[in-house]
Amino acid sequence: MDGNGDGIGDLKGILSKLDYLKWLGVEVVWLSPIYKSPNDDMGYDISDYRSLNPELGTMADFDQLLSGLHQRGMRLIMDLVVNHTSDEHEWFRRSRETRDNAYRDYYIWRAKPNNWSSFFGGPAWTLDERTGEYYLHLFSTKQPDLNWDNPRVRTEIYEMMRWWLDKGVDGFRMDVIGCISKVPGLPDAPGKGELEWGGPFFLNGPHVHEYLQDMQAEVLSHYDVMTVGETLSVTPEQALEYTGFTRGELSMVFQFELMGIDAGTDGKWDLKDWKVSEFKRISSRWQTELYGHGWNTLYLSNHDQPRQVSRFGDDGKYRVESAKMLATLLHTLQGTPFIYQGEEIGMTNVCFDSIEDYRDIETLNWYKEQIAKGERSVAEIMRSIHAKGRDNARTPMQWTGAPNGGFSIRPPWLPVNPNYRTVNVEKQRADAHSVLNYYRALIRLRKENLVLVYGDYTVLNPEDETTYAFVRRLDDLWVLTVLNFTPDQQTFVAAPGQLPASLRLVLSNYPGGERTVEKPFHLRPYEARVYLTVAERR
Repeated sequence: MDGNGDGIGDLKGILSKLDYLKWLGVEVVWLSPIYKSPNDDMGYDISDYRSLNPELGTMADFDQLLSGLHQRGMRLIMDLVVNHTSDEHEWFRRSRETRDNAYRDYYIWRAKPNNWSSFFGGPAWTLDERTGEYYLHLFSTKQPDLNWDNPRVRTEIYEMMRWWLDKGVDGFRMDVIGCISKVPGLPDAPGKGELEWGGPFFLNGPHVHEYLQDMQAEVLSHYDVMTVGETLSVTPEQALEYTGFTRGELSMVFQFELMGIDAGTDGKWDLKDWKVSEFKRISSRWQTELYGHGWNTLYLSNHDQPRQVSRFGDDGKYRVESAKMLATLLHTLQGTPFIYQGEEIGMTNVCFDSIEDYRDIETLNWYKEQIAKGERSVAEIMRSIHAKGRDNARTPMQWTGAPNGGFSIRPPWLPVNPNYRTVNVEKQRADAHSVLNYYRALIRLRKENLVLVYGDYTVLNPEDETTYAFVRRLDDLWVLTVLNFTPDQQTFVAAPGQLPASLRLVLSNYPGGERTVEKPFHLRPYEARVYLTVAERR
């Protein structure tokens, strides 16, 4: 929300919506980076960790926001971006002055680069003409990687973390934290594909757990905090090394296995059809292998991913039904559900006609690369961008049907999705059957039933390509979730003995659903049902 009318969302804008978040049932708010930044990568290139981007507000605004959240019983976690800084950060400016100054070893410099590629395209090394050496940047050229092997770097980061925690923030989401440790010697990567950009050489590196345990001992253990790490390419086994209850590292991690389900051999932009059985296999693997040993995160979208209803549902005829169905999945699995802004009203991908309307550096770089190669038509390139571009999630929040979606009195920094007149908070708050009010009901149901928080998980009919059904159990409490992942009517049949005799329907995304278990289950397009045992509700 834009609080001062300049077309950019800001802290005062968020402050004005705290009562909305409380009404929805939100307990923790995670902010993407709000630090001082030249905005080469939308704030993920930080030039000063202890100052705010003036476009977003002042430190007084931040203090008021933090106080407002705490007064309402909510908490705030910040985005901790410490794999890299901006090239405008004081540390890097001083690092590149000479080859032998005290800050040189804060970053990773080499006389000769290896063959790694950047996540954002092009080489992962850039020549600094002043000193005649190359610096490593796994992302933008303006995002040089910090050298975590230098204990002075770690000390600086820990001091900065304490500074924010002493202000009262309640934890951190740690950006690409699994990248902070690189393989010694930074060798060339053989082969093609993932190896070409060096994935095995800087993902879950040799010292990453040592550094995180040190961070826990030096900083995190002294505060009541929540931490969630962004860890690319981790398996459940690797995730438990970060989140295991006896490990003393992070509260939970974001896993990306499910986010790759529709990516072909050439990566995210290579669109591929996905199967419901594969979706269930991945989801079930994380549900069962972490249970009792570590904590799950539950998400289908965020600032780096397209809108979930466009990706995994139907953003046309069955937008409302499929948005509710996907929400039901996230809120009845085991773990902490993360709701990205706008998912609670079923916001969709946006299909801008021109690349000029896009702002995301990854999208713009990939477009330029594809045009230069000349192997795909503009229409084909734009089709991938419409499906996977990060700006799908970054269009302004749609508050009302007023111009600019009620986000700002001016045209915003990124165009609003044209469907804001029909998809907005104001309209949905007044509709008892809206996606928004369904989210409220789901959040309330989860808080009222501990089985949805702590129960174990069993998938039913895992090879079925149309439905996703599973049971959660805690002592004598059972919850059955049945989801139709298709735009057609489907029938789900449970095997003998899979379900208790008495279940009652407690939530459905279609009004007027059945109140008792029918066998078999006849499901309407994208229908979702949640059943609970007749036993006492907690």
